Amino acid sequence: MTSVVDVQGVSKHFRLYHERHKSLKERLIHPGGGTYTDLKALQDVSFKVDAAQTVGVIGRNGSGKSTLLKCICGVLQPSSGQILVRGSLAGLLELGAGFQPELSGRDNIYLSASMLGLSRRAVDRLFDEIVEFSELQGFIDTQVKFYSSGMYVRLGFAVAVNVDPDVLVVDEVLAVGDENFQTKCMDRIRQFQQEGRTILLVSHNADQVRALCDRAIVLDKGALIADGPSGESVKIFREALMGDARSESVEIDHQDLVTIDSVSTATGRFAASSGSPFAFEVAVNAAEPFEGYLVLELHTHSGVRIVRTDPTSSPVSLARGNSRIGVNLPELPLLDGSYELSVGLLSSFGHSPVAWREQVATIEVSYNGRAAGLVPISPKVIVY
Repeated sequence: MTSVVDVQGVSKHFRLYHERHKSLKERLIHPGGGTYTDLKALQDVSFKVDAAQTVGVIGRNGSGKSTLLKCICGVLQPSSGQILVRGSLAGLLELGAGFQPELSGRDNIYLSASMLGLSRRAVDRLFDEIVEFSELQGFIDTQVKFYSSGMYVRLGFAVAVNVDPDVLVVDEVLAVGDENFQTKCMDRIRQFQQEGRTILLVSHNADQVRALCDRAIVLDKGALIADGPSGESVKIFREALMGDARSESVEIDHQDLVTIDSVSTATGRFAASSGSPFAFEVAVNAAEPFEGYLVLELHTHSGVRIVRTDPTSSPVSLARGNSRIGVNLPELPLLDGSYELSVGLLSSFGHSPVAWREQVATIEVSYNGRAAGLVPISPKVIVY
């Protein structure tokens, strides 16, 4: 399959100046550019994106996600390596990127679309559709410097998705819009997927990546540490985060504060009947006595999170060494299907994670009724 985006050994370095010369006198007395630190935002990153793929880019703040997308969109030039893009590309990067604040929304539509290669006549044909999608009919002739953050996102996304791009690059900006507009954007992204377009999506929402993306890459401190199916990459991302959280916690003899070793059932099988009790045990090891909470997550195979339990309802007190935590679900209100179980331990202060096992087990649920979907509902019907 033809690669639409080809990132080859890309690195990007920035200079972070601690002291800059502010006058000619300072430059003469202290030759040089001032003291600085070389920040390696990207380090030898390589991957390919094939046509019709949706690829998520995940990582912690400062891991290089936005820098990578800017390099792909041509906003930044790599310090080394090269990026090849085949076809037209539309990017929605940080808030207001490419907008001229003194111009109106109308003028910015023409300006942004022209930067994406469209003629004025082509923008004339798309203009009404762009404005309708942005829902900014009453503000389209207002200078964008008076727009709210949500209005910026609406206008930018409306232009990006209506210029008919082969490749759509979307940064985390969608988190700024209201819930209705986010749903609208997700619907348009799914439409793009059905049309066979290529999408690169940066998101801090791991569930969103798992649900939308065929594949995900994980960046950490500018380096690519995982590239694979979205579920596997999210697992690596979350467990890497937990490892960093543990390394910042109190440690004894350089051991992890708490580790989750395994999850098991009395029968050895993770099988349950809908509406019936389900029990399992979590084997843990604590380097020192630990007070915190147990949290559970259930996802479908497609990545949709069904539930995340309230941690305060499941406090745990662990002694030093090996322990087993019994978990009893009075009923499992799920219909036929396979569900991925994730287990975590949170600290008692701030509920920060200290241990996490992503997709540690698959629960097979059977249902004897005729209902369809994920959760059984039994409405009471009254005819008047």
